[in-house]
Amino acid sequence: MERQAERAIVPVLLSGGAGSRLWPLSRELYPKQLLPLCSDRSMLQDTVARVADPARFAPPLVVCNHEHRFVIAEQMRHLDPPPAAILLEPVGRNTAAACAVAALAAAATDPRALILVLPADHLIRDVDAFLAAVERARPAASEGFLVTFGITPTAPETGYGYIRRGPTLPGRDGVHRVAAFVEKPERSVAETFLADGRYAWNSGMFLFPADRLVEELERHAPAVLAAARRALADGVRDLDFLRLDAGAFAAAPSVSIDVAVMEKTDAAAVVPCDLGWTDVGAWSALWEIGAKDADGNVRFGDVVTEGARNCYIRSDGHLAAVVGIDDAVVVVTDDAVLVAGRDRVQEVKAVVERLKRQGRPEPVTHRTVHRPWGSYRTVHAGDRFQVKCLTVAPGCRLSLQKHYHRAEHWVVVQGTALVTRGDDRLLVCENESVYIPMGTVHRLENPGKLPLSIIEVQSGAYLEEDDIVRLEDSYGRG
Repeated sequence: MERQAERAIVPVLLSGGAGSRLWPLSRELYPKQLLPLCSDRSMLQDTVARVADPARFAPPLVVCNHEHRFVIAEQMRHLDPPPAAILLEPVGRNTAAACAVAALAAAATDPRALILVLPADHLIRDVDAFLAAVERARPAASEGFLVTFGITPTAPETGYGYIRRGPTLPGRDGVHRVAAFVEKPERSVAETFLADGRYAWNSGMFLFPADRLVEELERHAPAVLAAARRALADGVRDLDFLRLDAGAFAAAPSVSIDVAVMEKTDAAAVVPCDLGWTDVGAWSALWEIGAKDADGNVRFGDVVTEGARNCYIRSDGHLAAVVGIDDAVVVVTDDAVLVAGRDRVQEVKAVVERLKRQGRPEPVTHRTVHRPWGSYRTVHAGDRFQVKCLTVAPGCRLSLQKHYHRAEHWVVVQGTALVTRGDDRLLVCENESVYIPMGTVHRLENPGKLPLSIIEVQSGAYLEEDDIVRLEDSYGRG
């Protein structure tokens, strides 16, 4: 038997989902794992915090959508330890390709590494139980088993897959062979699973020996492994990121690691555990775990209720007044309002798909759009003009750019701006302004130690974001 210390555990955070069932708070460009839904930190930050002990874990690997890279890098900057690498997926290809890339990257540094695969959008309330489960799984993974974590079910859930445990591994109390994986069942079947006692919810968390996972991918999903190898080998370093080769990664079949490997391998094992776990897959889950008032309501933000019971009500700005309804979800953002029966929230995804077919922006982005230098928010828009509020982080700057179809007028309302306008460089202080004519090369910088806020008035025949010609950029954007 191998000693546990001989194999380091590398956390692998999978952060590729869009979280469409949590619309309108979760959007494609700012999905649920980047939001503070369950604590003061984002779900990604909470996931990192669970595996931050350097005595137990190596620095993490993050696999994420390239569109989220700067937000994720900023959130990770506030945590210790920093990630070993942030691997950028050019397209989504489900979890098998992400796990393959992570296993290859970890094995390149330490061929004997164990990778702890963790979706970045799960809630675990009992962190001590989670760490204990990882320690139970570690010896089996060190011996070559592919270990998953099965959550002790508390209800006949139909939205989760199930795992039926087999016999205990010899000498490994609390670790069982997997007898079967079961797809999401109908309620009557789920009730029999709950009564049976051998079934657990499939959490989507795994502890893999990186080298053994590569072997099993070669055996059961060679196309996934080949695409991952090419994507990693032909990837390009981009600031703090490794950008996986787009063509190679896109060639990977889109399949989950469960289907690609776990349902086929003879080395699957499961650790049954009770972690206070939920995948926060819908608004109803946030009601279930939230702190409730005397009427059973969970409330966030500026909310007033009268005769409402057992509701989840959240407002990120506007006053939300809810009167005389039960078992509802009400979510208010600055550009959308969702009202749904708490038992119908799985159907929010269908609304999002309809909005996408209509070409609307609400499924994709919030009014506040995050950029590597800070953020901007559209305040007002009309015929041939729009008004934005820009916030530039200390020491950051926008690209050196020009516009063919619009002029811009900047008013500094907080901080000090260093403005490049043609051949001039201007220091613009609070309550001062500067005009950027159409076609003029320009740049906005924040040379100070406090955030810079400006009001930007754009005017012209075309005001979309693709009217930007970047001549020089600190963030590798074209």
